[in-house]
Amino acid sequence: MDYSIETLPLEKLECDCLIIGVYLDQQLSASALTLSEPTQALINKVIQRGDIKGKVGDVQMLTTLPDGLAQRVLLVGLGDNKPLSSKEFIKVLQAAVAVLKHPAIKTVASTLTDVPVAAFDTVWQVRQTVEVFNDAVYQYTATKANKETDYKLEKLLFALSQDVSDAALLGLAQGRAIAEAVSFTKHLADLPGNICTPTFLAEQAQELVQHYPALALNVLEEAEMTELGMGAFLSVSRGSRQPAKLIALTYQGGELNSKPVVLIGKGLTFDAGGISLKPGLGMDEMKYDMCGGATVLGVLKAAAEMSLPLNIVGLVPASENLPDGDANKPGDIVTSMSGKTIEVLNTDAEGRLLLCDTLTYAERYHPDVVIDMATLTGACLVALGRIPSGLLSNDDELSQALVTASEAANDSVWRLPLWEEYQELLKSNFADMANIGGKDAGTITAACFLSRFAENYRWAHLDIAGTAWRTGVNKGATGRPVPLLCQYLLDKVASQHA
Repeated sequence: MDYSIETLPLEKLECDCLIIGVYLDQQLSASALTLSEPTQALINKVIQRGDIKGKVGDVQMLTTLPDGLAQRVLLVGLGDNKPLSSKEFIKVLQAAVAVLKHPAIKTVASTLTDVPVAAFDTVWQVRQTVEVFNDAVYQYTATKANKETDYKLEKLLFALSQDVSDAALLGLAQGRAIAEAVSFTKHLADLPGNICTPTFLAEQAQELVQHYPALALNVLEEAEMTELGMGAFLSVSRGSRQPAKLIALTYQGGELNSKPVVLIGKGLTFDAGGISLKPGLGMDEMKYDMCGGATVLGVLKAAAEMSLPLNIVGLVPASENLPDGDANKPGDIVTSMSGKTIEVLNTDAEGRLLLCDTLTYAERYHPDVVIDMATLTGACLVALGRIPSGLLSNDDELSQALVTASEAANDSVWRLPLWEEYQELLKSNFADMANIGGKDAGTITAACFLSRFAENYRWAHLDIAGTAWRTGVNKGATGRPVPLLCQYLLDKVASQHA
């Protein structure tokens, strides 16, 4: 989609649909009061006869207008006549875009950025609008013969007054960058495992480097990982014919010697469980086990697009986990890059084997912080559902920064404990640790396992098993937690200039 800021009077905006807010007290949002008297009279008549109540998310389309260049008006409920919460504003946007699938609607003008939102400004409102609209119109067509999509939307106009246009332009730039990164991440995740292989992910990283001069790429092959002693990582790829890759994508936007933010994303392009084979029903969704890796590439893309004054390193350990005569077996013991040994009690707990060696590898960058994200445990879905991602960390300040960013980005997280008592569940009689901790607290014990390889820096782990994709009739990637991490980076930039 194309997006632009317009400061023309509403009557002079040419569009297929104009979006206007309505409160429960039957008052229109501020900018709507500039409409012509005949148009306002029609809208008021519709409101007074009860066609729209004004509850948050209520919608009513008007298709015949007395004058003006807009072909339709979409009324959207705003609730009580007071500043909206951030979640209410998102709900209003989602309700609006959901009814814009009419085939004739290609250009939309929105006045919703004049609606007050508690604790958030025009920059945020414009950015969120772009993200919500872009998310709605995304539709996977890469492997379909028919490329037609449900939406025909081509352009969104922001109807704003001149005095907020500078802030709107900043929000527009951020929104575009983040929305495009989300679409990029969703596209990679939605691709099937026979296309999106570890080599394919490395090729996508190379394409980003060709487009953004601030990015650089180094891809470690299996021979190099063997020299580094990455026995845990390499044990996972033994059952696959696809060679493993450790993708290191770096963004240099800050001062040369400033410590980078290191982002690590699990890039398991297909997970059959290995010898501990998963049930066949729903196994197709295990192509989404690389959503963490796709997120890292998406965030680096957004950072480069926004020219953030930070140094960022993205690490994507990429592999497949399949059953084979040479695959890991339950009871096998592998040696990690750190020298610690691991008893593999369940070969389907392979993501932590990829991540632990990558966490050790991250030390060479002397990071400011390390944040890993992974579709790691089904237990996280059981504990938290599909609304928040799980957050576990060895640093309270980093955790709070991620929580704050999640609230602004509408990309929720919930912190779980990382107490020493849980570490006891990883004991092994035959190695330094086991790769699973039993049936209890699976998300926490997985993070406890990772924490043993992140002792030398500030670290946070995001378990995105419940949030990285949707299942059922709406099956598809969500692009989370790209918005969260982009907001975290934007907040970091703001704190440096405070």
